[in-house]
Amino acid sequence: MNTTTLAVLVPLLPFLGAAAGLLLGRRSPGFTRPLAVLPTLAAAALAVLVAVRQGGERPISASTRLTPTGSVPVDLALYLDGFAVLAAVLVGVVASCVQIYSTAYLRDDPRYPSYAALVSLFTSAMLLVVYSGDLMVLLVGWEVMGICSYFLVGHYWETPEARAASLKAFLVTKLGDVPFLFGLFALAVDAGTFRITGILGAVATGAIEHPTLVALLLLAGVAGKSAQFPLHTWLPDAMAGPTPVSALIHAATMVAAGVYFVARLLPVFAASAAALTVLAVLAAITMAGAALAALAQDDIKRVLAYSTISQLGYMSGALAVGDRGAALFHLLSHGAFKALLFLAAGVVIHAAGTNSLAAMSRMSGLGRRIPDAYWTMAIALLALVAIPPFAGFFSKEAVLVAAERTALGESAAPVAAGWAVLVSGLLTALLTAAYATRLWLLAFRGRGPGAPDHGRQPAVMSAVLWALAVPSLAFGLTAGFIGDWFDGRPLQPTLTTAVLGTGVALVGGLVTYATWRHTTALASRVPNGAAAHPEPHRKAEPPVSEPPVSPAVAPAPEAVTGREPAYGDIGAAPEPADPGRLLLGPLHRPAAAGFHLDAVYRALFVRPVTAGAELVRFLDREVVDTYVRGAGTGTNWLGWLVRRAQTGNVQTYLSALLAGSVVLAIAVVLVAAGV
Repeated sequence: MNTTTLAVLVPLLPFLGAAAGLLLGRRSPGFTRPLAVLPTLAAAALAVLVAVRQGGERPISASTRLTPTGSVPVDLALYLDGFAVLAAVLVGVVASCVQIYSTAYLRDDPRYPSYAALVSLFTSAMLLVVYSGDLMVLLVGWEVMGICSYFLVGHYWETPEARAASLKAFLVTKLGDVPFLFGLFALAVDAGTFRITGILGAVATGAIEHPTLVALLLLAGVAGKSAQFPLHTWLPDAMAGPTPVSALIHAATMVAAGVYFVARLLPVFAASAAALTVLAVLAAITMAGAALAALAQDDIKRVLAYSTISQLGYMSGALAVGDRGAALFHLLSHGAFKALLFLAAGVVIHAAGTNSLAAMSRMSGLGRRIPDAYWTMAIALLALVAIPPFAGFFSKEAVLVAAERTALGESAAPVAAGWAVLVSGLLTALLTAAYATRLWLLAFRGRGPGAPDHGRQPAVMSAVLWALAVPSLAFGLTAGFIGDWFDGRPLQPTLTTAVLGTGVALVGGLVTYATWRHTTALASRVPNGAAAHPEPHRKAEPPVSEPPVSPAVAPAPEAVTGREPAYGDIGAAPEPADPGRLLLGPLHRPAAAGFHLDAVYRALFVRPVTAGAELVRFLDREVVDTYVRGAGTGTNWLGWLVRRAQTGNVQTYLSALLAGSVVLAIAVVLVAAGV
């Protein structure tokens, strides 16, 4: 079987699994889990085989004409280069781990069949985006992912948080998709084709008439899909969905699609220095701002959500300085350790009975209760912080090296873009170490009553965690051997960036640890329940809750809701020592609220739209309906008058006829006399 046929099967198998799961899930529950896991595993294995056969060599391209469309044809096309085959491996492996993990995590969920089918469809759509050689076919996968995210984020639709989060994710991403669609059409009209190879050829010959406009329109869709400033606000709220869904969205699908799209069409963006500069500025704001927000979050999943936004800023920064190899390298390594972080966080949440880091900091021995999650999360956090030799070190340093070269004028990208990405990248490395250290300390170094014992998580969940720990630890070591898949560019760090990046990370971690020790000592000196660092009263955000998933890992129902902790009297425990509050100082409150960007959107968009809707409703009810009701009332009155005249008495009718005749005669006489 040739490589092209194998590549066609990669997105097709999860799609068929999704269709079969939807058809048979209710009638034959025994087939649900095999239909969820086996097609995805097979697709992952075929993706690895395709990557081995492609070998990072000359791209493989194949196409067939779908239907005549007039001036710009649409083809069912494949384009397999080094980026595509490696990205497909990432999607297949992470999706397989998520499906396997979910068989235990959602064991008792009555909606598991539809959930599993949607995850398979989600995976198929992302694989279609990765392998597609035609922008219209890519757009199909792009939009299917948006629909799947709406349903998966809203899986727990009975909770208002999940309903609001799913609607927000759908609307915000669609807001970016509108200009994205215009950009695709403008690009295809200039190039005369939707084929990616044809578009890249048109860029090389200067056939794109308005590259800046096209690039900026496309960036709007990328910002929405990949949660980049200012369209990133949907991603933290999407944590209302099941934790495996969060792992899939953050590691391999949805948010990765935008970065991959820019990498695939990077020459289009590189044709405009203004577009690269805009991308660099947005990336710098995204990575640093999201890292600050992560340092202030109390919900463990929201910390990881803002972490994803920040790391996506690194990838966009690498693209802004013209190095798609570094961007895709970080995308791959980030996918491994971020999937591990979310799946381990799912175990932590159900062991602790809450999403709140403050609550976890008031219980002791959580790490001993869940040793597999404890150690694998430690590995993933070290990879996130970019400590050598973990995967994140090599990929993050590749981004910093690319920014350094651009800042020194050694690439064609704007120098200003290089400096923006380099300075913001180093600052973000410091903040990343700070929030990662804070998360680990608050989750696993708490003081107070012992953590609840819900037993060890199922073996299948532990196996998935350790399977993802391997690439989180060792993937970066392949940097010297996989250059052929990344345009042949070296991915090894330089001494300057390695020292700077690792140095600021160590400083961030050590300062956070010292601050935690200091705040812990202060908290131990004050009476129980009194705050060492009092803060003005503010309304607490409701925790993101998840129903229990299986008897082996689920706490008591009241613990999962987050309303009443299952680990003892919280008032008797000492006030938690949160180093983030002390480190951020006056920035803590705005950072915890995402710098109030949602409030800005409510003022600029939501309230005007709501006011307009109220005006339309008023006009419809009070004006249009008034005329309609008036017409009906007038008809009723006329009918009443006519009905009153119908007495059934012949004498009355003759008298009325005679009176009418007299009136008419008098009128005729008066008219004839000229009165």
